[in-house]
Amino acid sequence: MLAQFNSRNAMVGPRAWIGGFFNRSGNKKFGSDKYLDYTLTPIQEERLQSLQERLGVPFDETRIEHQEALRDLWSAAFPNVELKSLISEQWKDMGWQGANPSTDFRGCGLISLENLLFFATTYPVTFRRLLLKEGGKRAQWEYPFAVAGINVSYMLIQMLDLQSEKPKCLPGLNFLKLFEEEEDAFDVLYCIAFAMMDAQWLAMQASYMEFNEVLLVTKTQLERELSLEDVHRIQDLPAYNMLFH
Repeated sequence: MLAQFNSRNAMVGPRAWIGGFFNRSGNKKFGSDKYLDYTLTPIQEERLQSLQERLGVPFDETRIEHQEALRDLWSAAFPNVELKSLISEQWKDMGWQGANPSTDFRGCGLISLENLLFFATTYPVTFRRLLLKEGGKRAQWEYPFAVAGINVSYMLIQMLDLQSEKPKCLPGLNFLKLFEEEEDAFDVLYCIAFAMMDAQWLAMQASYMEFNEVLLVTKTQLERELSLEDVHRIQDLPAYNMLFH
Protein backbone atom coordinates (compact mmCIF):
# COMPACT_ATOMS: atom_id res chain seq x y z
CA MET A 1 0.00 0.00 0.00
CA LEU A 2 1.28 3.44 -0.89
CA ALA A 3 2.12 5.83 1.91
CA GLN A 4 -0.64 8.28 2.75
CA PHE A 5 0.85 11.48 4.08
CA ASN A 6 -1.19 14.02 5.99
CA SER A 7 -0.05 17.40 4.69
CA ARG A 8 -0.78 19.06 8.02
CA ASN A 9 1.55 16.70 9.85
CA ALA A 10 4.16 15.91 7.24
CA MET A 11 5.99 19.22 7.43
CA VAL A 12 8.00 19.92 10.52
CA GLY A 13 9.11 23.15 12.09
CA PRO A 14 7.10 26.24 13.07
CA ARG A 15 4.05 26.80 10.89
CA ALA A 16 5.23 30.29 9.93
CA TRP A 17 8.47 28.79 8.65
CA ILE A 18 7.19 26.02 6.45
CA GLY A 19 3.41 26.07 6.38
CA GLY A 20 1.67 26.51 3.05
CA PHE A 21 4.66 25.81 0.82
CA PHE A 22 3.24 22.67 -0.77
CA ASN A 23 -0.22 24.15 -1.14
CA ARG A 24 1.33 26.81 -3.37
CA SER A 25 3.68 24.61 -5.34
CA GLY A 26 1.81 21.45 -6.28
CA ASN A 27 2.82 19.78 -9.52
CA LYS A 28 0.67 20.03 -12.59
CA LYS A 29 -0.55 16.69 -13.85
CA PHE A 30 -0.23 15.69 -17.47
CA GLY A 31 -3.04 17.00 -19.62
CA SER A 32 -2.76 14.23 -22.18
CA ASP A 33 -3.90 10.64 -21.93
CA LYS A 34 -0.84 9.74 -23.96
CA TYR A 35 1.29 10.41 -20.93
CA LEU A 36 -1.17 9.07 -18.40
CA ASP A 37 -1.10 5.72 -20.17
CA TYR A 38 2.66 5.29 -20.32
CA THR A 39 3.92 1.87 -19.33
CA LEU A 40 6.60 1.27 -16.72
CA THR A 41 9.49 -0.97 -17.68
CA PRO A 42 9.93 -4.03 -15.46
CA ILE A 43 12.94 -2.42 -13.73
CA GLN A 44 11.07 0.86 -13.18
CA GLU A 45 8.06 -1.00 -11.79
CA GLU A 46 10.18 -3.07 -9.41
CA ARG A 47 12.19 -0.11 -8.14
CA LEU A 48 9.19 2.18 -7.83
CA GLN A 49 7.31 -0.44 -5.81
CA SER A 50 10.32 -0.90 -3.52
CA LEU A 51 10.59 2.87 -3.02
CA GLN A 52 6.88 3.19 -2.31
CA GLU A 53 7.17 0.44 0.28
CA ARG A 54 9.90 2.47 1.96
CA LEU A 55 7.59 5.50 1.98
CA GLY A 56 5.02 3.52 3.93
CA VAL A 57 7.29 2.67 6.87
CA PRO A 58 6.74 4.97 9.88
CA PHE A 59 9.59 5.70 12.24
CA ASP A 60 9.11 3.57 15.37
CA GLU A 61 11.31 4.51 18.30
CA THR A 62 10.62 1.13 19.93
CA ARG A 63 12.20 -0.86 17.06
CA ILE A 64 15.84 -1.75 17.61
CA GLU A 65 16.83 -1.27 13.96
CA HIS A 66 15.33 2.24 13.95
CA GLN A 67 17.19 3.08 17.14
CA GLU A 68 20.42 1.79 15.60
CA ALA A 69 19.86 3.92 12.50
CA LEU A 70 19.55 6.99 14.71
CA ARG A 71 22.76 6.10 16.53
CA ASP A 72 24.50 5.56 13.21
CA LEU A 73 23.39 9.01 12.08
CA TRP A 74 24.80 10.58 15.23
CA SER A 75 28.11 8.74 14.82
CA ALA A 76 28.39 9.88 11.21
CA ALA A 77 27.60 13.47 12.14
CA PHE A 78 29.73 13.70 15.30
CA PRO A 79 32.22 10.81 15.19
CA ASN A 80 34.20 12.06 18.19
CA VAL A 81 31.24 12.82 20.45
CA GLU A 82 29.49 10.11 22.42
CA LEU A 83 25.69 10.18 22.34
CA LYS A 84 24.56 9.89 25.94
CA SER A 85 21.03 8.73 25.19
CA LEU A 86 18.54 8.41 22.34
CA ILE A 87 16.59 11.11 24.14
CA SER A 88 19.09 13.87 24.76
CA GLU A 89 19.50 17.61 24.39
CA GLN A 90 22.53 16.74 22.24
CA TRP A 91 20.22 16.17 19.27
CA LYS A 92 19.58 19.90 19.06
CA ASP A 93 23.21 20.27 17.90
CA MET A 94 22.17 18.46 14.71
CA GLY A 95 19.13 20.67 14.18
CA TRP A 96 16.32 18.60 15.70
CA GLN A 97 13.51 20.52 17.37
CA GLY A 98 13.85 18.84 20.73
CA ALA A 99 15.58 16.16 22.74
CA ASN A 100 13.69 13.31 21.01
CA PRO A 101 14.19 13.20 17.21
CA SER A 102 11.44 10.59 16.80
CA THR A 103 8.81 13.32 17.13
CA ASP A 104 10.20 15.05 14.03
CA PHE A 105 9.86 11.89 11.91
CA ARG A 106 6.12 11.75 12.53
CA GLY A 107 5.08 13.15 9.16
CA CYS A 108 7.60 11.67 6.74
CA GLY A 109 8.51 8.36 8.32
CA LEU A 110 11.65 6.26 8.29
CA ILE A 111 12.68 7.28 4.77
CA SER A 112 13.66 10.75 5.97
CA LEU A 113 16.11 9.16 8.42
CA GLU A 114 17.36 6.82 5.69
CA ASN A 115 17.93 9.82 3.42
CA LEU A 116 19.98 11.63 6.05
CA LEU A 117 21.99 8.52 6.83
CA PHE A 118 22.66 7.86 3.13
CA PHE A 119 23.89 11.44 2.75
CA ALA A 120 26.12 11.13 5.81
CA THR A 121 27.73 7.86 4.72
CA THR A 122 27.93 8.37 0.95
CA TYR A 123 29.01 12.01 0.78
CA PRO A 124 30.43 12.61 4.27
CA VAL A 125 32.47 15.71 3.41
CA THR A 126 29.50 17.55 1.91
CA PHE A 127 27.18 16.30 4.65
CA ARG A 128 29.40 17.70 7.38
CA ARG A 129 29.95 20.95 5.49
CA LEU A 130 26.20 21.53 5.41
CA LEU A 131 25.69 20.26 8.96
CA LEU A 132 28.34 22.54 10.40
CA LYS A 133 27.35 25.43 8.08
CA GLU A 134 30.85 25.76 6.70
CA GLY A 135 31.49 28.01 3.73
CA GLY A 136 29.74 31.14 2.57
CA LYS A 137 28.27 33.98 4.53
CA ARG A 138 25.85 32.33 6.91
CA ALA A 139 22.70 33.90 8.29
CA GLN A 140 22.46 35.01 11.89
CA TRP A 141 19.36 32.80 12.17
CA GLU A 142 20.21 29.61 10.23
CA TYR A 143 17.89 26.80 9.17
CA PRO A 144 18.05 23.75 11.50
CA PHE A 145 19.91 21.09 9.54
CA ALA A 146 18.02 17.90 10.46
CA VAL A 147 14.56 19.44 10.28
CA ALA A 148 15.44 20.92 6.89
CA GLY A 149 16.50 17.44 5.78
CA ILE A 150 13.07 16.03 6.58
CA ASN A 151 11.47 18.80 4.59
CA VAL A 152 13.71 18.05 1.61
CA SER A 153 12.57 14.41 1.73
CA TYR A 154 8.94 15.44 1.76
CA MET A 155 9.48 17.97 -1.02
CA LEU A 156 10.92 15.26 -3.29
CA ILE A 157 8.09 12.81 -2.54
CA GLN A 158 5.54 15.44 -3.54
CA MET A 159 7.49 16.83 -6.49
CA LEU A 160 7.94 13.38 -8.05
CA ASP A 161 4.34 12.32 -7.30
CA LEU A 162 5.54 9.15 -5.61
CA GLN A 163 2.28 8.57 -3.76
CA SER A 164 0.51 7.76 -7.02
CA GLU A 165 0.48 4.28 -8.53
CA LYS A 166 2.89 5.79 -11.04
CA PRO A 167 3.91 9.47 -11.36
CA LYS A 168 1.55 11.67 -13.33
CA CYS A 169 3.81 14.72 -13.48
CA LEU A 170 6.73 15.50 -15.76
CA PRO A 171 9.39 15.59 -12.98
CA GLY A 172 8.24 12.15 -11.84
CA LEU A 173 8.38 10.74 -15.36
CA ASN A 174 11.87 12.17 -15.86
CA PHE A 175 12.95 10.71 -12.54
CA LEU A 176 11.80 7.22 -13.55
CA LYS A 177 14.24 7.29 -16.46
CA LEU A 178 17.09 7.98 -14.04
CA PHE A 179 15.73 5.42 -11.60
CA GLU A 180 16.02 2.72 -14.26
CA GLU A 181 19.74 3.47 -14.60
CA GLU A 182 20.56 3.91 -10.91
CA GLU A 183 18.93 1.98 -8.07
CA ASP A 184 19.94 4.64 -5.53
CA ALA A 185 18.64 7.50 -7.69
CA PHE A 186 16.13 8.74 -5.12
CA ASP A 187 18.68 8.82 -2.30
CA VAL A 188 21.29 10.52 -4.49
CA LEU A 189 18.68 13.01 -5.71
CA TYR A 190 17.95 13.80 -2.06
CA CYS A 191 21.61 14.63 -1.46
CA ILE A 192 21.67 16.82 -4.56
CA ALA A 193 18.48 18.61 -3.52
CA PHE A 194 19.87 19.28 -0.02
CA ALA A 195 23.11 20.69 -1.47
CA MET A 196 21.12 22.80 -3.94
CA MET A 197 18.94 24.12 -1.14
CA ASP A 198 21.96 25.18 0.92
CA ALA A 199 23.58 26.86 -2.10
CA GLN A 200 20.34 28.70 -2.82
CA TRP A 201 20.09 29.70 0.83
CA LEU A 202 23.49 31.36 0.55
CA ALA A 203 22.78 32.94 -2.83
CA MET A 204 19.55 34.49 -1.52
CA GLN A 205 21.23 35.51 1.74
CA ALA A 206 18.20 33.97 3.36
CA SER A 207 17.26 33.72 7.00
CA TYR A 208 15.10 31.32 9.00
CA MET A 209 11.71 32.77 8.03
CA GLU A 210 12.54 32.61 4.31
CA PHE A 211 13.03 28.84 4.17
CA ASN A 212 9.76 28.43 2.26
CA GLU A 213 10.99 30.60 -0.55
CA VAL A 214 14.38 28.88 -0.66
CA LEU A 215 12.76 25.45 -0.90
CA LEU A 216 10.43 26.65 -3.66
CA VAL A 217 13.33 27.98 -5.74
CA THR A 218 15.23 24.73 -5.13
CA LYS A 219 12.25 22.69 -6.31
CA THR A 220 11.94 24.77 -9.48
CA GLN A 221 15.66 24.46 -10.21
CA LEU A 222 15.60 20.70 -9.66
CA GLU A 223 12.59 20.26 -11.95
CA ARG A 224 14.42 22.21 -14.63
CA GLU A 225 17.53 20.04 -14.37
CA LEU A 226 15.47 16.84 -14.50
CA SER A 227 13.94 18.02 -17.78
CA LEU A 228 17.26 18.61 -19.59
CA GLU A 229 17.57 16.52 -22.75
CA ASP A 230 21.14 15.40 -22.07
CA VAL A 231 20.36 14.02 -18.60
CA HIS A 232 20.21 10.24 -18.83
CA ARG A 233 21.75 9.28 -15.47
CA ILE A 234 21.61 10.89 -12.05
CA GLN A 235 25.28 11.82 -12.52
CA ASP A 236 24.34 13.92 -15.57
CA LEU A 237 22.43 16.46 -13.48
CA PRO A 238 24.49 19.68 -13.42
CA ALA A 239 23.99 19.98 -9.66
CA TYR A 240 25.47 16.53 -9.06
CA ASN A 241 28.89 18.16 -8.88
CA MET A 242 27.76 20.03 -5.76
CA LEU A 243 28.24 16.80 -3.85
CA PHE A 244 32.00 17.03 -4.38
CA HIS A 245 32.68 20.68 -3.52
